[in-house]
This record gives sequence, C-alpha cells and structure tokens, in this order.
Amino acid sequence: MVFKFLLPKEFNFFDLFDKQADLAVEAATHFSKLMADFKVNDAEAEKMKDIEHRGDEVIYQVMDQLNKTFITPFDREDIHSLAKELDDIIDMLYTITKRLRVYKILSPDRNLTEFARVIEMSVKGVAQAIKGLRDMKNSKAIRKACVEVNNLENLGDKMRDDMLGDLFEKFATDPIAVIKWKEIYQDAETVLDVCEDAVHVVESILVKQA
Repeated sequence: MVFKFLLPKEFNFFDLFDKQADLAVEAATHFSKLMADFKVNDAEAEKMKDIEHRGDEVIYQVMDQLNKTFITPFDREDIHSLAKELDDIIDMLYTITKRLRVYKILSPDRNLTEFARVIEMSVKGVAQAIKGLRDMKNSKAIRKACVEVNNLENLGDKMRDDMLGDLFEKFATDPIAVIKWKEIYQDAETVLDVCEDAVHVVESILVKQA
C-alpha cells in the first residue's frame, strides 16, 4: 500500500500544460499552412504525426504525475479534463490530415483553408488562457481569451452550415464527394468544439479559485 506521505507533495503541472499548449499551437499552425499551401503529402502528414506522438508523451506525463502527486494546483478532475482536451485538439488535427490522405483529396479547398485559419486562432486563444493559469491575477486576460474562443466556435458553427449548403450544390451529382467533404468539414468544426470545451474547463478553474 502506498501512503500519501510517500507521494510527492507537489509537482509543477503548469510546465506540462505549457508543453501541451505549445504542441497544440504547433499542430494548428502546421495544419493552417498545409491547407494554405495544400501540400498534404506523406512528408507533411508525417510531421503532423510526430506532433501527435509528442502530445501523447506529454499527456502520459500529466496522468503519471497526477497519480503520484498529493497536492495539485487545482482540482484533479480539472487537470485531467484540461490535459485530455488539449490532447484531443492535436488528435483531431492529425485525424483530418490523415483523412485528406485516405480520401486522396489533391486539390485545395477555399473553405477548408478558411476553417484552418479560424482553428489556428482558436487554438492560440486556448493556449493563452491555459498559460495564464500560472497567475490567477491574470484572470481578466484569461477570461478575454476564453470569450474569443467561444466566439470562434460560434463562427465555426455558421461556417460549417454555410459550407455544407454550398457542398450539396457543388457536388449535386457526386454523392461520394459530398460524403467526404461533409466529414472533413464536420471534423474541422469539432476541433473548435474541443477548443471551447477546453476554455470551459479553464473558466471552471477560475470560478473555483476565486
């Protein structure tokens, strides 16, 4: 049996959250560049896979330390949730990249390029909010970042709906293309949903720490 007094009293989870946030921004920036240049080849997909693997290593460290550490900077459930949401952002961007390769989509898409830019802005907002948790005196700036992420998610909902409407007109005689792009657009919007979920956790932490 492991007694609590044998466990590490404290651990700096903020360093790991910063690493996760930086990896999420790296993934979003890389994805945005991929969509702008539309070089979704094996080499570029491999770069995204590398980011995803590095993200897996960090979330493993978070969970490992969570099991070992007695005193945490905020609720253990919130640490778990926040780490998972950040990991999900990276995973989803890797999933979309893989899907583009599997579906053999070779031509750039203006809608997806626009979505990628919004995703990049949202992920950067998430990173700003999370990095602000080191000092609760930054609560005003943290909340501002959270509001921006929420606004971008609302924008993403509208973008997805508009794009799906255009999609059915553009590929009226090609149902397979409709299915492919519908999944891709929905996955892109899901990234924004996950970003919003992440800042909801941040907002919950702010309320509990107030």
